Amino acid sequence: MKYDMKEWIKGLKGTQSKRPLPILSFPSVSLLGVSVRELISDSTLQAEGMRLVAAHTNAAAAVSLMDLSVEAECFGAEICVADDEVPTVKGRLIHDMDEAEALTVPAIGSGRTSVYIDAIKTASETITDRPVLAGMIGPFSLAARLLDVSEIMMDCYDDPDMVHLVMDKVTTFLIEYAKAYRAAGANGIMLAEPVSGLLSPSLEAEFSAPYVKRIVDAVQDDDFVLIYHNCGDNTPRMVASLLTIGAAAYHFGNAIDMKDMLDRFPTDILVMGNVDPAGVLRMGSPDEVREATTDLLRTCASYPNFLLSSGCDIPPMTPWDNIRAFFDASDAFYS
Repeated sequence: MKYDMKEWIKGLKGTQSKRPLPILSFPSVSLLGVSVRELISDSTLQAEGMRLVAAHTNAAAAVSLMDLSVEAECFGAEICVADDEVPTVKGRLIHDMDEAEALTVPAIGSGRTSVYIDAIKTASETITDRPVLAGMIGPFSLAARLLDVSEIMMDCYDDPDMVHLVMDKVTTFLIEYAKAYRAAGANGIMLAEPVSGLLSPSLEAEFSAPYVKRIVDAVQDDDFVLIYHNCGDNTPRMVASLLTIGAAAYHFGNAIDMKDMLDRFPTDILVMGNVDPAGVLRMGSPDEVREATTDLLRTCASYPNFLLSSGCDIPPMTPWDNIRAFFDASDAFYS
């Protein structure tokens, strides 16, 4: 369903009652009675999972799987898949400039991208009471999965030309992937760029922000928005650079002081976060979830540009009693 997404973003601001927007997709496995392995390979299951999550919550939008392995797999990376964990990338695909130059930008629809695009198409046809957002990895985080997270940190100093070449190729791919999501009916993307949050501010400004901005400039308009997510520890030091990206909204992880981040951002820019998805939502009790959620709201709800969310993707095996406690705490606070 088509939405004026600029108006939707504007409607999420203010200090009155708000619907939270957690990154909530993988816990649909328990609603569906399937494994993560089955979910990541089946567009029908993904779309039905999104529909069920929407039916069980008053989330401000429906969010597709935040599977940060699918794009790397498309480039040829090996991934590890389990029944109850989010997939991960194994090993290093690119070791030197020769391999970077030989790297081919894959066609959209290759690998599992076709599964994820088809899921968004079906979800956007069945979920009509809220926007549908597609999950996508950010360019530096994708490059890090091809070069290895540890190695790319050194490569930024030792072989920056190679890193920039890989960044250019992955960004070209991600722009086309985002366009495919838009054509399939998505109202926007939530782009996860967590590895850049480990960089120094100067390196993030060189190797991440300009490439994310290329994606924003290529796809964002009144009908389609990009929400930028970063959960890296250094992110508060990067606010000036992040603001150059021009994302419609920004989403931050639980390692970050949310009030501090809100103090750094202009009040006209929507900022989301950041209840701990693993330590609280996954491992806590419903009472602990309610307490953590309420504490965050007491601290941040007075900021008109704050929107309650999880700090990152909520793990697959998170109990639904905890997820309901999160939404109940939000409803109780605003009522």
